[in-house]
Amino acid sequence: MDALTSATSWLNGIVWGVPMLVLILGTGFFLMLGLKAMPLQKLFYGFSLLFKGRESSPGAKGEITPFNALMTSLSATIGTGNIAGVATAVFIGGPGALFYMWLTALVGMATKYAEAVCAVKFREQDENGQYVGGPMYYIKNGLSSKWQWLALLFSIFGAIAGFGIGNTVQSNSIASAIQGTFGIEQWISGLITMIVVGLVLLGGIKRISHVAGTLVPLMAAAYFLAGIVVLALNISEIPAAFSLIFSSAFTGQAAAGGFAGATVWAAIRFGVARGIFSNEAGLGSAPIAHASATTKDPVSQGLVAMLGTFIDTIIVCSITGLAIIVTGEWQSGETGAALTSAAFETALPGVGAYVVTISLAIFAFTTIIGWSIYGERCVQYLFGVKSVMPFRILWVIAIFFGAIADLGYIWLLADTLNALMAIPNLIALLLLSPVVFAATRKYFQDIK
Repeated sequence: MDALTSATSWLNGIVWGVPMLVLILGTGFFLMLGLKAMPLQKLFYGFSLLFKGRESSPGAKGEITPFNALMTSLSATIGTGNIAGVATAVFIGGPGALFYMWLTALVGMATKYAEAVCAVKFREQDENGQYVGGPMYYIKNGLSSKWQWLALLFSIFGAIAGFGIGNTVQSNSIASAIQGTFGIEQWISGLITMIVVGLVLLGGIKRISHVAGTLVPLMAAAYFLAGIVVLALNISEIPAAFSLIFSSAFTGQAAAGGFAGATVWAAIRFGVARGIFSNEAGLGSAPIAHASATTKDPVSQGLVAMLGTFIDTIIVCSITGLAIIVTGEWQSGETGAALTSAAFETALPGVGAYVVTISLAIFAFTTIIGWSIYGERCVQYLFGVKSVMPFRILWVIAIFFGAIADLGYIWLLADTLNALMAIPNLIALLLLSPVVFAATRKYFQDIK
């Protein structure tokens, strides 16, 4: 086992090293330039489409509303990364890591937009009449046969990674957080989570999207409001916090208090890596959900999809990062969810820890149901529709074992496979970028 862990650690260091960070950020910058910064210019237009997308347009094809497609995508992205991931980035990379999370999100909006455009444009209907799509399908239907191996690789990486990052890691986070705050045994939390997720999965993507469309806005808003209260109570520290974030991003951060110090490279590496872990721009997971949206035009769904990166990182992750910095807890020596909990508890004694625990549990729950769609579609691509029900059964069973197991190695493996998912997806996006640029030009010419 030690040899396997060492080998996976070595691979993890490579796939999350400089080449991968350059590939992810470089693809985002390239797409943003090719789109002439359209995702930033049309941000509010995207929100107007999201508001209209609560209902399906007459004649539009798909399974779920554009709004619920985004909520399903957000259910998988707003999770432990927003609470534990941000805290880990700040703990290791210093306050400057938050700057690179923002940078990753801004260019990631172009990546997420392109993913959704391709997902809808190249989606297909399965034998049950459901619309399916994602990187494996836009590779299959958008690129020549010599690139089909990329679709196979993405599906394999996605199917396996889902059981880690989207399932056992999340159920373990739920069980650990609830045990730490409420003293409930982990196996009990695991059993309850398994039963509830099983009931949701029985209804397929329509029920999953309905649950996500209800839970995600409510919990994101509740966590955001709690974070705003924390910041309001420390309002005098906010200017200094921003100054610290920007200065640390370019000069590093010397050791202070329980903080061990961080280099600029640590801020870049962990800011970008945790940012991607949180918003998943470039990983290719979100377009699987957006492919099911009822829409008449791929570009309109792309404009809705790009909001996911903005909401996840620029809004939710920023609340976590700023709360940790303004309360001074970033120097405490704590890390992960415990650091975020300490920050909220400092500002809201007797309440803060409960807010973080409940938020973490519900965010992780929605991540499990959201990622079930991603894993299911990858398995369906590999083995056909008949594999869907066996997959759902395995998915539900894995939740319980994830809640009670030691997931040290699983975390490492899932993080590695997450990065490996990005490689075939980013290659496909670069090759299909002329299609994305042309569709975008046509859409905005038509609506004039």
